[in-house]
Amino acid sequence: MTVPVSEQDLARAPVDDGFRQRGVSMTRAETFTDAAFAFALTLLVISFDELPTSLDELLAALRKIPAFAASFAQISMFWYAHHKWSRRYGLDDLPAVLLSLSLVFVTLIFVFPLRIVFSGFFAWISGGRLPYELGEMHPGEVGTIFVIYGSGFVAMSAIIVLAYAHALRRRRALRLDPGEEFTTRAEVQAWLILLAVGATSTVYALTAPVFWKPLAGMIYATLAIIMPWFGVTKAREYRQLMAAAEGGPDDPRPAASTNGIQTDRTRGPWH
Repeated sequence: MTVPVSEQDLARAPVDDGFRQRGVSMTRAETFTDAAFAFALTLLVISFDELPTSLDELLAALRKIPAFAASFAQISMFWYAHHKWSRRYGLDDLPAVLLSLSLVFVTLIFVFPLRIVFSGFFAWISGGRLPYELGEMHPGEVGTIFVIYGSGFVAMSAIIVLAYAHALRRRRALRLDPGEEFTTRAEVQAWLILLAVGATSTVYALTAPVFWKPLAGMIYATLAIIMPWFGVTKAREYRQLMAAAEGGPDDPRPAASTNGIQTDRTRGPWH
């Protein structure tokens, strides 16, 4: 489905967590994006080594599972953000296609520094019992790795921001209701937070004294505090919006949601 969206289209659209799904039918761009993400995930597993030929090699490969799992989760986070955006809005115009292709391009570059960063993290917290892809590194070199990783993280977050901002610009053609528009704005704000944290880490890795550069990775840990706070704030604002627009918390209309979290009239999105 592409904009403009008719009332008949909306009446037939399925509803997921209160958000009408305008993009039920997959576009060619979305199909290509899904395939590219799947290929990126295979690069996490098979790009560096051949299949194990002995027990020792098998055990060495198994020690890489934590780094693979963390890398898999982060790639999946960006894939799901694109998937959810595609389903909610069904945009298939030129800006939407270019944003999807840009996300694929950056993902295929980002996958290698992603694996290196997480292998380094798990090697550090395990005292070297889990393998690090690059072996011993000078703190300055670790800083360079975080600059490369952060640049990819910022670029992918920026693409998701632009995708939701594009949907927001087309809100009239898409016929977004107040709850859906609020959800879309909240998504833009949430990904801007992720972008800002990634940019902060990258700048720190560039400018900090050499010995302190490895701490650039710890800046991402602040998201464990920032995002729950953001969720509580958005939930409160959503409840106020719905109460003002629809006459109170007992309104039976299904509520919109963000980030794939089930919501209702008493909770609101991002709870």
